[in-house]
Amino acid sequence: MNDGLQILYTAEATAVGGRAGHARTSDGRVDVALDVPREMGGSGGPGTNPEQLFAIGYAACFQSALLRIAAGRKLDLSNSRITARVGLAAALDLDAPQLSREQGLDLMRRAHQDCPYSRATRGNIEVTLSVGGVSEDEGRAAA
Repeated sequence: MNDGLQILYTAEATAVGGRAGHARTSDGRVDVALDVPREMGGSGGPGTNPEQLFAIGYAACFQSALLRIAAGRKLDLSNSRITARVGLAAALDLDAPQLSREQGLDLMRRAHQDCPYSRATRGNIEVTLSVGGVSEDEGRAAA
């Protein structure tokens, strides 16, 4: 079932009360109240929601893949940021002013092939890649 990949780490979390409840990891490092956003018909209370948690995880995982690929090409991404926006689709934006747009897009495409979150969501949700706020498609249309 894991296609021959060795599982190095397994995170464990428990949720009680669904989207308007509470969630905690088995080691206690993440312990959060959950609330449904107003936009989804909820109270919009002070708790977080699964989309925010997914966005954090996806951004961190994707940037790790990006940094690994950039280091292999001897490209400096030391001051870069990845912003993930997650709803029914996901958008990943690279801010790395020291790279050309083409270098950034190439790294983003490669990281999208390598990142476990990207592999897990492939074919399930639309993912848009952009550099400096300009998506791959917008950049092509402007050229």
